[in-house]
Amino acid sequence: MKSQDIRPTFCLDAYDYDLPESLIAQNPPQTRDLSRLLIMGKDDESQAVGVFDDILDHLPRRSLIVVNNSRVVPGRLRTVGEHGGGMEMLLLTPLNLLRRAQRTEGRNVVVTGDVLLRPAKKAKVGKEFQFSEIQAKVLEKGAFGQTKVELSWPSESSLEKILRASGEIPLPPYIRRPSDQRDLERYQTVYADEKEAGSIAAPTAGLHFTPLLRDKLVQAGHEWAEVTLYVGYGTFSPIRCDDIRDHRMHGEYVKLSTHTVDAVRRAKQEGRTVIAVGTTSMRTLEGVAAIRGGAEPFEGWLDTYIYPGFEFQIVDGLITNFHLPKSSLLVLVSAFAGRERILAAYRRAVAEGFRFFSYGDAMFIRP
Repeated sequence: MKSQDIRPTFCLDAYDYDLPESLIAQNPPQTRDLSRLLIMGKDDESQAVGVFDDILDHLPRRSLIVVNNSRVVPGRLRTVGEHGGGMEMLLLTPLNLLRRAQRTEGRNVVVTGDVLLRPAKKAKVGKEFQFSEIQAKVLEKGAFGQTKVELSWPSESSLEKILRASGEIPLPPYIRRPSDQRDLERYQTVYADEKEAGSIAAPTAGLHFTPLLRDKLVQAGHEWAEVTLYVGYGTFSPIRCDDIRDHRMHGEYVKLSTHTVDAVRRAKQEGRTVIAVGTTSMRTLEGVAAIRGGAEPFEGWLDTYIYPGFEFQIVDGLITNFHLPKSSLLVLVSAFAGRERILAAYRRAVAEGFRFFSYGDAMFIRP
């Protein structure tokens, strides 16, 4: 089907917008909670501009705030040695899952996992590459550089130690500088859980929170709950089809605890608002609800794709960053608040000189 024959709601070109490159944030703001904030109505045309610390003035009473507590790992590695060939590897399988599956063979720890290898054309099946202490043997090639590999490293070490010593924080490609020491702290939420390390990108809506702001929220009567979604390839994989309905999300591993489910059920029973912080929290709550019929404890792979027509069951409001044109995340927020309203808000943000994407400013889609 040609793109002109697809209804605008489902046409990829309808999720495009003009963005000057100068508005793509290359560095974190000086202070997390003084990022700018655009507030828009989910069901009306209202818009307002402030700073993120103003969020307290816009949240409905006693809201339940749900965040993603996953932690970014320095999971980008480069080949070593004169015959390394300039290869780059990005771990895709979360560390917790690799840890569960690893085995010992002789003096090495061995595990099979998924990675992104670049340049993909050099990743021939059977070929081996050395990344610091890690040897990666190509087992199976997938699309767009995704590769199944056998990883091995000396048993006296651990994958976490090797990554801390030799890995890089995997900044997205639109940040046109190498990662540095500052990113180890700033490309991480202040509430990221050490036990939930495994994301290859930050749940960026949460980067605006400080410990003080979190304390203020709780003191003001709001409730705080956490989910885990290990941010993976599915989050940033572009839509490559003219009809957005033909897109398929890559699975990402999520955990929705009994504690958080109880908090959600309680909020719903009491008529309180559920606010998701970030599209990853949204996808966890709504994805589980879609397959389980409501808020239920869950741990496993989730590939729910949220596009217009999706039936939201849990989330009433969303705190989010600004997303790339023609991306599944822009489609998600459009499904939540309406494509025309979202694009109008994006035009306002561009006109106001907001900073975009991972280190950029924030939006609150209020109920």
